[in-house]
Order: sequence, then structure tokens, then C-alpha cells
Amino acid sequence: MHRLAHSGGSAALLKWLSARLGGWTGVVATDAAAEAEAAASAVPELAVRGAAELRGRGVRSAVLHGEGSAALLFALDGDGGRALACVLDLPRHPGAPALLADSAAVLALVLRAEEAERREQRAELAESRAREAALHLLMNGRLSTARQIAEALGPSLPDPLRMYVVECRAGQRSEVARICRELTGGRAWIVRCPVYVRHLIALVPAGLAARSAAHDPLSEALVGAARDLSVGVSGQLLLREAPAAYTQAFHALAVARGRAGRHARFGPGPELELAAHAAGTGWAEALLAPLHGYEPRRPQDPGAQELRATAHAWLNFGPHATRLLKIHRNTLATRLRLVESVLGRDLARLPGQAELSLALRLTPGGPAVSPGAAPGASAEGAAGVPGDLEGVLRHPDLSDWARAHLAPLTGPDAPSGARETVRAWLRNDAHLVPAAAALGISVAGTRKRLTRIEALLERSLLQSPSARHDLWLAHRAEELAGSPGPAA
Repeated sequence: MHRLAHSGGSAALLKWLSARLGGWTGVVATDAAAEAEAAASAVPELAVRGAAELRGRGVRSAVLHGEGSAALLFALDGDGGRALACVLDLPRHPGAPALLADSAAVLALVLRAEEAERREQRAELAESRAREAALHLLMNGRLSTARQIAEALGPSLPDPLRMYVVECRAGQRSEVARICRELTGGRAWIVRCPVYVRHLIALVPAGLAARSAAHDPLSEALVGAARDLSVGVSGQLLLREAPAAYTQAFHALAVARGRAGRHARFGPGPELELAAHAAGTGWAEALLAPLHGYEPRRPQDPGAQELRATAHAWLNFGPHATRLLKIHRNTLATRLRLVESVLGRDLARLPGQAELSLALRLTPGGPAVSPGAAPGASAEGAAGVPGDLEGVLRHPDLSDWARAHLAPLTGPDAPSGARETVRAWLRNDAHLVPAAAALGISVAGTRKRLTRIEALLERSLLQSPSARHDLWLAHRAEELAGSPGPAA
């Protein structure tokens, strides 16, 4: 016997019947273990025996008398598996049989509706998890598998694309997703962000997205449809560049929050991956070789691909990576210690994090040469591959990138002390409290300065994925190039 869980209309109806008739009222189901379970259940034994009798005799209704009480039962299913049962003290309410008979028909319909709703919710949850899995694969360079899952869910993953990150109020994501589907004719691939509960991610075919940053009908329609909504949009990129597209859209979102129009497109600017490709791909593959070649001692332990995905998620989202990876925080900490051990790097400090972040971005497909790489890029020989990060950062392309990346901090629109604030923040591993102490101002004051610098750089600093790794690399490249000013 099982006492079925009740919710919504069925629970209200059963509560009303119990109050009206003055006895126990509920739904019972019988099985082979009904008698054994009755003692541990809140269902009266008389109702359990009555339900078994109802099913055994194959009738639609029954009355079973006990000592001083009676159980009235009415079948709810065609096979007699469930019954509405009411246990009343004798003498029973004279109108009870007619009231229960009428209520059984209504209750059966309500229960079926509630079960259909639960099935729909389970289906929606399953689709949401499948979309999260496809996004996770896409962000880790597993394009083929991501495409297969997306094809099954629909629509296909667009290529090329612009990525939209929409920030809305809690509980609005379903409505925003509906609006986005309507505005794009169902061609946008939409997924709820597994990390931030207020974010919705949309991969929009490049042909549907506006070509002008000043006029984006999709963003304008989304902002106009819901309150407190902001939209960040990436540049036009290929599907294999989805991780970069997400980072761009996230940075644009940081800018959009401070704009009257509440939407922004990623501003033009130098891309670190492009600047570092020629000098850094071979170095990155050499640095990550121990991780890519790692073999776990036990079958249940994480392998190379899983460790790489863990490191990538943590560098982007910090402790929130547990939501993306669906693992416990202790599991995350254990995996990160293993990554540190395999690579021989200190990931507790910003320099080690920045180095690993660059290496992972230069090898998006894992141990194989990344898409778009020149043939033989990883096999130039020891003489053609920088032996360390400093060798990569000394390359002229990186020096040019660093100057352009840091130029807004000293430009005419820069707030007072912008460069010094960023330096102090980076020296203290992007932690606000020690940075504020170094600057001699409050934590709130330091946060306000960095918020203004976010708008200046058009990059997110305080919320992950943060541009802190790129800023550290730019300062270090500037120092190595002999530019004025102390290193961060």
C-alpha cells in the first residue's frame, strides 16, 4: 500500500471532504506488501483492507465495517489500483456515500491532471539538463557531440553566431525564452545558464542578429518586454569560438547594466587568443601535455578531459563552477589539487591562474591542435617554441596587444587613479579587501572604482568570468616590453 502524495486541487478536495464528513479521507493503492506496510503508515488499517477487498473482488465501490467504524471506498482507476477511501465513525454521515461517489469522479480527473503536469515538469527538467550538457560540451570544444544533442532537442546550433546573455529577474527566464524564440522565429538555440540563476543564454544565427551595435532589434525588444532586464551581445564568431563568444557577451552585459538602454554589444578591441596564437600555441600544448596525458589510477577517478573541464570551469566561475559541473565543492577542491600536482602550478595565486587560463584558451580542442591552427603549429621544435610564459609575452604581437588593452586606463575618459587601482587589485590576486588596504580606501570605495573601470574597459571585473587574467597578462607583457610603470 502506498499513500499517494497530494498537491494542489486533490489535496484541497480531500481536506474538504475530511472536514465535511468528519473522518479520515485519502487516496490509497494496494499491492502485495499492503498489509505489511499498513502498520507503518498513516492510513487506517480498515481503509487498507477495504482497498485490497475492492481490487480483489473487481468492483467499483465497497463498504467495509470494523469495530465502531466503516470504510467507504470508490475506485479511481479502471484497474482498481487506486481508491478514494473515507473511514467514518458509526453511525456514519447519511449523505456520505453519495458525496464520496460524486467526489471520486472529480478527484480522478484532478489526479490525472496533476500527474500530467508532473510529467510535463519532468520532461522540461530533462530538456533543460540536456541543453546544459550540450552547452558544457560546446564550451569544452566537444563540437560534434554538442551538435548531436542540439539536433535532437532543436533547433540546430547556429554557425556563425552571436551569443546573447540576458539577465532578468528571478522567475522570468521562461517568459524571456519564449519572447526570444518568437523574435527569432524559433532559430535561436536557448539554454538557461547553469551557473547564474538570473541568466539566459541564446545562440542566435548571425544573419538574424543586427549588424549595428547602436540598433539591435532583438536586444531592444527583450529590454522592452520585461523590467530590470539587461542584455550583453558578443561579436560575430564561429561556433567553435563559443567560449570566446560567451566571454564577450558576459563582458558586454557588465557594460549594459550601466546604460540607459540596458543592452550593449562587445566593443571592438584586441583579442588575446589571436595575439598569442603564433607565439603561444606550442608553449600551451607543452604546458598542458602532462594534463592531457594524465591517466587516473582507478576507473572511477576523473580523467584528463574531466580535469581539463574542471580547471576551465573554475577559472571562469570560481566556486560557482560546482553548479556547472554538478559536483560538490569538496570534489572541486580535490580535482583542483590534482590539476596543480599534475601541472606543477600554484593555482591559489593570480599569476598561476592567468597562465593556465591562457594555455587552455590556446588549445580549445584539448590535446589536438585547435581549429584554425596552422599545420605543424605544435611541432616547431624546441628552438621555435617559447620555454615559458615570459617568452610568449615578450613576442611583439603580445606587446602590441598589451598596450592596446591597457590604453583606456590612461586615456582621457579614465577616472582618477584607474591604473593604480587596477595594479593594487592585481597585486592582491584580485581580492577586494587587501586591495582596499593597499590603496588606503574602503572596500566599498574600491568596488566603486572597479565598477567604473568595468565601463571604461567594457569588461567584467568583479563578476566571473572576469577579465582579471587578461589584465594580469597585459601588465606583465608591458613590463617585459620595458614600458613605463611598475608591474602588477
